[in-house]
Parts: sequence; C-alpha cells; structure tokens
Amino acid sequence: MNPLIAVRVARKRIEAADIASLILESADGAPLPPAGPGAHIDVHTPSGCVRQYSLCNLADEHGHYRIAVLRDSASRGGSISMHDDVLEGGKLSISAPKNHFPLREDARHSILIAGGIGITPVIAMASALHARGASFALHYRTRSAARTAFLRELTHGALAPHCALYHDDAPALRKLELMPLLEAAPPDTHVYVCGPKGFMDAVISTARAQHWSEDRIHFEYFAGVATPGANANSFEVVLAKSGQVVQVAPSQTIVEVCSAHGVAIPTSCLHGICGTCITRVLEGEVEHKDFYLTPQERASHTQMLPCCSRAKSHRLVLDL
Repeated sequence: MNPLIAVRVARKRIEAADIASLILESADGAPLPPAGPGAHIDVHTPSGCVRQYSLCNLADEHGHYRIAVLRDSASRGGSISMHDDVLEGGKLSISAPKNHFPLREDARHSILIAGGIGITPVIAMASALHARGASFALHYRTRSAARTAFLRELTHGALAPHCALYHDDAPALRKLELMPLLEAAPPDTHVYVCGPKGFMDAVISTARAQHWSEDRIHFEYFAGVATPGANANSFEVVLAKSGQVVQVAPSQTIVEVCSAHGVAIPTSCLHGICGTCITRVLEGEVEHKDFYLTPQERASHTQMLPCCSRAKSHRLVLDL
C-alpha cells in the first residue's frame, strides 16, 4: 500500500456558490509527486471518509495541488467535512496522484465538455492544451453564473477565447447543442467529458450514435452507483489462490465478503469510479455496475470492479 502524503492547506476560498477551492502544499517541504491533467488524489477528510478530488492546477501552477469541492446536500460526510472542518493552515492526508483520465497528446483537436463541478479535471486539461499550443475548445454548462467555478479564469484569462459557457437560468443565451457540436468536429478529434451522470451519458451516447470510435471518447464519472438492493441475486465467489468459496448475499458486495473472510482487496472510492479494486475474472459472467471499464473490457468478462459489480452467473472465479 502506497504511503500517504501529509499536506497543509495553504489557501481556502469560495470559487462559486457551494464550491470551495483548496491549495495543498507539502507539510514537510518535500516536493509533491508530479501530476498530469486529468489526475486525481484521494483525500482523507476530517470526517474519516476518503474522497477522490480531481486536480485543477493550471499549467503554470507548480509546487502545490489545487482541488475544488462541491458542498453536496446529500453528502455522507465527505464534502460537508471538507467545507466545514478544513481550515487554512490545517493538515490533511492524501494519496499520490492517479490518472485514469489522461489527455491524448496526438489528438488533432480536443473538445472538452464539463458540467457543474466536472470542470475540475477539465480546466487542467484546457490549460495544458493551451500551454502546448494545441487545438481545443471548452464547453462548460452550469445552473447559473453564481454556480460556475473558476468563472473569472474562464472568462478573463488565457482560456477565455477557447471557452463557451452555458447557464441553465439564462434561456436567452446559447444552449449546448451536442449533436451539431460533435458532428462539426474535425476528423481525429477527441472528446473529454466530466459532470453529472445524466449529462455525461448524453454526451457519450451522442458521440457513439455518430460512430465516434471508443478510443476518442474519454470520460470520468464522479458520482457512485446504487448499493445492492432487493433486485440483486446471491452468488458464490471462488478465491482462486486459496480455493476458498464465499457466498455473496444480495445486500453485500464482493469486497465486503472477501474482507470478512480475511482477503483484503485494495479499494478507494467503493463506487466503481476509480479502478483501484480492479480484479481479474478467471471464470463466470459479470454484471458490471462500474463507471471505469470500457464497453470492450466489460464484454470480455475478464476483469471487474468487485466494490460494486456482481455476478450474472451463479459463480465467479476471481484471481484472489
């Protein structure tokens, strides 16, 4: 298990309604690990929850990490704790950066689409592309100007000529029309999207309907999946390395059951987003519930995220 990094909150400020940004510096003065656009860190919040936050550093920001946190009224403790309990000068423990949402440097053109707090990885991407002199456009949809994070940076800074903003409370202004936007894209364009699930699903389904290849559609979810419920089935899991067989009830996840039997699967988000728990499937059919694997990876039934995904067949054999 990778060691945690102690950081100090050098600055905390309000970026928009219910959105606070934090500048995190090394607590001991040691250099922080490098991070590319699209990367995120695990933050151990004062409430005890571990949450993933994308880094939103601009290309010329070095020596610290910048994150932004949306205060979620449905929070289970993470975002509220970050808003209410974290103060300037305080200490936090974080992981080294991970990147499951990297930029493709060979793209002829990049379309960056963000909804709400999904701007956090996207603004870092836009800044990196601008610094390289690459061709790109940023489309950012929010409920209102008051709820638009980094508004001044996007309207008055170097990114402004590349950025189009769309506010739900301003019907007289232009709206984000996905079909013509993607239809007009030059060949070999890559699209990146981050935001609420319904918003992202609309972008992804529109690109697929226009026959964009999967390797040109990039996305990162930040909302979890539902926990197992009454419609879930029981199944058995064979742990191949020991031969042990465990039963997974409808209300349980594979991670929970394995932990109860002394087999610890590395986890982080517990919602099928980050990919930390990815596990090889040796036998059986998987009911995928994650937001991490590609459609091709899911169809192969050779790997799964046991924090949320389950068995379609009565039995799974896992490389555990």
